[in-house]
Amino acid sequence: QVQLVESGGGSVQAGASLRLSCVASQGTLSLYAMGWFRQAPGQERAFVAAINRDGQSTILVDSVKGRFTISRDNREDTLYLQMNSVKPEDTAIYYCGAAYSFNELKSLKRANYWGQGTQVTVSS
Repeated sequence: QVQLVESGGGSVQAGASLRLSCVASQGTLSLYAMGWFRQAPGQERAFVAAINRDGQSTILVDSVKGRFTISRDNREDTLYLQMNSVKPEDTAIYYCGAAYSFNELKSLKRANYWGQGTQVTVSS
């Protein structure tokens, strides 16, 4: 099983940028399609973005298109979420997830393995 650890969250003003990272256990990231999810206070965990195993295909929810970019570096076993022009509604705990297939991740909006999350807080 893959172990996942998120980092890079923090408290920022609206319009700022953040880059979240998710490091997988050594040599394992390339085995999985990867995604980012977020959970706002009082809300269920929601899908944000996904990327296939080789990084050539990505999908983003409409609310973050044009602002967020998902990418990966399989050599470093690291998944990224570049967050630009953040808004207060982006405030949430952000989780990375690993899935056995890209289709399962983007269609079912769920992962097989999860990190512990990193907090992002955006003030107006």
